[in-house]
Amino acid sequence: MPKVALGGTFQYLHDGHASLIEKAFEIAGNGKVYIGLTSDEMLQKNHNVENYENRSVRLLEYIKYMGVAKEKYEVTRLNDPYGPTLEEDFDYIIVSPETYPVALKINCIREKKGKKPLEIVYVEYVMAEDGTPISSTRIAKGEIDRHGRLKKES
Repeated sequence: MPKVALGGTFQYLHDGHASLIEKAFEIAGNGKVYIGLTSDEMLQKNHNVENYENRSVRLLEYIKYMGVAKEKYEVTRLNDPYGPTLEEDFDYIIVSPETYPVALKINCIREKKGKKPLEIVYVEYVMAEDGTPISSTRIAKGEIDRHGRLKKES
């Protein structure tokens, strides 16, 4: 049974995040998805990010909305970029273009520890109406909504 890792901040829980989460459950099949949610302490962004509890509630609500059984996933607090992926045996790690370099580093560290590398599943960005990636930064700036629709200027 596959063990799948996915990590992120999941601010605004936009369509790009949904794509990653859905891919994780697709790859897991009858296995389990382990989602590392970035802790407040780890965050150092230029825009305000909601606290861990609010992001966690929204993430859990989305997974429930997807109809995923509770035994098929686990959400844990990420206090560093790697979480449990350096020590625990996972089969896959789901990444975006933004997080791909972290997965490469994880595999490099795992190799040095004598552990098998994780299979990296690369999920492309989801594009907004204007052809540029949906991102929490763009949503925070008021450029787009969480589905990538351009906000109308008043």
